[in-house]
Amino acid sequence: MSCKPPVVATLAVLLSLAGLANAQDSGPYKVLKIQLIGGDGGFDYVTADPDGRNLYVARSGPAGHIGVYNLDTLAQVGDIPGVSAHGGAVDTATGHGFATSKPVTMFDSKTFAILKKIDVQGNPDGYLNDAYNHHFYVLSHSEPNITVLDDKDGSILGTIDIGGAPEQAATDGHGKIYVDIEDKAAIAVIDANTMKMIGRYDVSSKGGGCAGLALDAKDNILFASCRDNKNMIILSATDGHIITDLPIGNGSDGATFNPATMEAFSSQGDGTLTVVQENSPTSFSVEQTVATPARAKVLTLDTKTNQILTITAEFGPAPTAAAPAAGATQPAGGPPPGAPAWMRGPRAPMIPRSFQILVIGK
Repeated sequence: MSCKPPVVATLAVLLSLAGLANAQDSGPYKVLKIQLIGGDGGFDYVTADPDGRNLYVARSGPAGHIGVYNLDTLAQVGDIPGVSAHGGAVDTATGHGFATSKPVTMFDSKTFAILKKIDVQGNPDGYLNDAYNHHFYVLSHSEPNITVLDDKDGSILGTIDIGGAPEQAATDGHGKIYVDIEDKAAIAVIDANTMKMIGRYDVSSKGGGCAGLALDAKDNILFASCRDNKNMIILSATDGHIITDLPIGNGSDGATFNPATMEAFSSQGDGTLTVVQENSPTSFSVEQTVATPARAKVLTLDTKTNQILTITAEFGPAPTAAAPAAGATQPAGGPPPGAPAWMRGPRAPMIPRSFQILVIGK
């Protein structure tokens, strides 16, 4: 469990929240709460379990673990130690959760006990749990691009090649999976029953480096938040035709759609959250740009409260990059396409005890 945050750090969070309140763009959404969590390790994804009322926050590195927090109070209610992962999600029906560590970690969603480790190929990163057939999709930038697990027992059902680096996936709940291919300016369409790619939508005419993907399953509308042109590309999930695109901030790494409010959200590392209103299946507008702390680039939706949750931390100055030697080649696995400046070059060190959870709502 996390220890009680120091008074100085708590004061800094209160001042930050006050500053954000003054910086908010006009609109209904604002940062309602900043909960200081602290702890060591890097971070990537955050995932809400609205049914179980828990929030899963994965920390990576030597001290990697998954912190579990109550969605209503943000009090820590559990911890899964010894797991260095990008993120994880749970399946309500089976009571099982999976974290994209290597090997993948399967755990009990009530006791948070580790049930088994699952050896998979590639490098587990993003993920999607699909309640349609209770499959967990492990996304990897290296082949195989997608590994499919059975939620019931964690068995490997197969792999799917989509010809590029997957970043975020969305399900329509009826047997179709959509995955943005970050390095190919495309969105893969997957048949959940056959576990085959059955289509691929090209969005390169409007941009690329798409890292966030959300879906309005009722109207079959996809929302791809992309870094290259700092835009959200809105397209038909039925045939892939592009409807429009709208401006967002810099460095998006996540998107979600709330069917209760007909709004799509894109979180950006530049300290903004873009809210897009779906007025109709053919009409869309930027409703609001919400000010957030910098690097709050991923997000999750609590469908019970209609609130967005994101995570970030405070960082010190980045170290000076050494000049490359003459004739040196660029190392493989560099920053993704369209990455903002803070994702390139030497990473700035995280300030100790500054990791935090943010709640954004009306």
